[in-house]
Amino acid sequence: MSLQLTQGFINELEALCARYPKREAALLPALRLLEQEFGSVTEEGMAAVAKRIGVSPAKVYGVFTFYTHYRRPTDGKYLLQVCATLPCALRGGLDLAGHLGNRLGIRPGETTPDGLFTLKKVECLANCDKAPCLQVNDDYVDVVNPETADEIVERIRSGTWKPELPPYSIPTTKYEPILLKHVLERDSFTVDHYLARGGYKQAERVIRTMKPAEVIELVKQSGLRGRGGAGFPTGMKWGFVPAASPKPKYLICNDDESEPGTFKDKMLTERDPHRVIEGILIAAWAIQSHSAYVYIRGEFGYGAQVLRRAVDEAAAKGFLGAKCFGADYRLDVTVHRGAGAYICGEETGLITSLEGNRGYPKIKPPFPAVEGFFRSPTIVNNVETLACLPLILGNGIDWFRKFGTEKSPGTKIFCLCGHVQRPGLYELPLGLPLREMIYDLAGGLPEGRALKAVIPGGSSAAVLTVDEVDVKMDFDSLAAAKTMLGSGGVIVMDDRTCMVEALWNILRFYHHESCGQCTPCREGTGWLDKILARLETGRGRPEDLGIVLEVCDEMVGRTICVLADAAAMPAKSIVQKFRPEFEAHVAQQGCPFKKNGQTRTVPVELAAENR
Repeated sequence: MSLQLTQGFINELEALCARYPKREAALLPALRLLEQEFGSVTEEGMAAVAKRIGVSPAKVYGVFTFYTHYRRPTDGKYLLQVCATLPCALRGGLDLAGHLGNRLGIRPGETTPDGLFTLKKVECLANCDKAPCLQVNDDYVDVVNPETADEIVERIRSGTWKPELPPYSIPTTKYEPILLKHVLERDSFTVDHYLARGGYKQAERVIRTMKPAEVIELVKQSGLRGRGGAGFPTGMKWGFVPAASPKPKYLICNDDESEPGTFKDKMLTERDPHRVIEGILIAAWAIQSHSAYVYIRGEFGYGAQVLRRAVDEAAAKGFLGAKCFGADYRLDVTVHRGAGAYICGEETGLITSLEGNRGYPKIKPPFPAVEGFFRSPTIVNNVETLACLPLILGNGIDWFRKFGTEKSPGTKIFCLCGHVQRPGLYELPLGLPLREMIYDLAGGLPEGRALKAVIPGGSSAAVLTVDEVDVKMDFDSLAAAKTMLGSGGVIVMDDRTCMVEALWNILRFYHHESCGQCTPCREGTGWLDKILARLETGRGRPEDLGIVLEVCDEMVGRTICVLADAAAMPAKSIVQKFRPEFEAHVAQQGCPFKKNGQTRTVPVELAAENR
């Protein structure tokens, strides 16, 4: 049976299509419209959208089934989504999921008979410092325990549930924040607040008085390196855009913060969106782009609302649109919400998704700066990277370089989580010792516990042992230590942690998030997941450790993107550095940590299935 779309729906869809160079790029937001209009995405709705946009129903179905965040017809009215990745698991997230399942009488993925609740175990929600984290539909609930979970369930059943925005907090240290200076102030997300602290002055100055090449050169000299993970010099990246290209140029703000252990961009998005927009204006002018897109991850429903409101405020002030600051320069900014796929944090996977497709990464070269969004020159910059630009332009190169190191200048927002007394966001000069971050700033480990391991740059980074925590936290020092700064997600593990189970959690994540395009990644992450399951559940074999290392070697550098590397690097480092623990699992035919107050990092039912 065909579905009739209302005229209001059609008008909104047409307005969306007009914001993209090709109509098919509006497919992901069109599926969001179906959710809003009909409560879920149905096959009839997909067929109606396909006809309206001008693509096949098969194409729409293929895209829909790639992403996990869209509502299905079988979903209940309230989605109770518990984060299952390592940072939340270390602080009891899986126990929370088990408690909710017992309370509701359902397993993860199931819906209660009355259609009220669906329980889901989901991937990282970028709220690692408030673990264990629960998301009720699009609303976050911080530091949830069984008692608060029961209260939420009862309030929903009684009709008294009202979502509340959790309070924002940042631990205080001796280091004065710069990017995070205003985020805790009331109304910091509004344009009036931003203007009162000098906002948009640098973007106006750049557009009115500076040539694009001058801006690029200034950012090159500042030494700013990308804050999203790769650490590539920002100004150099901009310089790759061909100035004489007849094709349109695009700027994309990467707000798809999905790396387990990372939660910095969420704060900047929700509490200081105008700084990000001013950074977009500066970067867009530098590459002479007239269309910018903010690709925000699907889980950030509130953040998407804040950004859209901020874009509207900036446009109403004349900072965006046909005459930015009254100058002969146009810039349109579109907020594009994703739908749950870690791979879309990779810049070419993001571009493919923005084009209205499954988020498959693209072969490089050609690099996006030459051939990106719809084969046009495209720059993709991270939220934190763009937020640095107004500060660099306003305070100068020398000011920026007085922080950090020669090769890694500036401050960096570090995300400390896991087994520390004071998890949270720490904006610090690059180059501080990791030991200082853990023990002096984050208050050390829980009382009576000892440090066992640290992942310094998000779950895709190689692990460090307790003997390696004097390393300096900058791009080059960590590279010399055979790991990486990555996104700055510092995951701390104490002596209760079973490293076999922790690695299984990490590999389960990458197996789930592999797009499946490349055989070494699709098969390699699956094999690693299965082998770790075997080791943890008492079926391990002596040869398994060598197989893990062999599989890792066959994955690194052999795929289109680095997701295979992201799985292999922590796997190889954890097996090599904690090999006696793996050997004990084989010798004892099970986990020797089960009787030591260990916090589970792998779901009970998953462990049972693999026995």
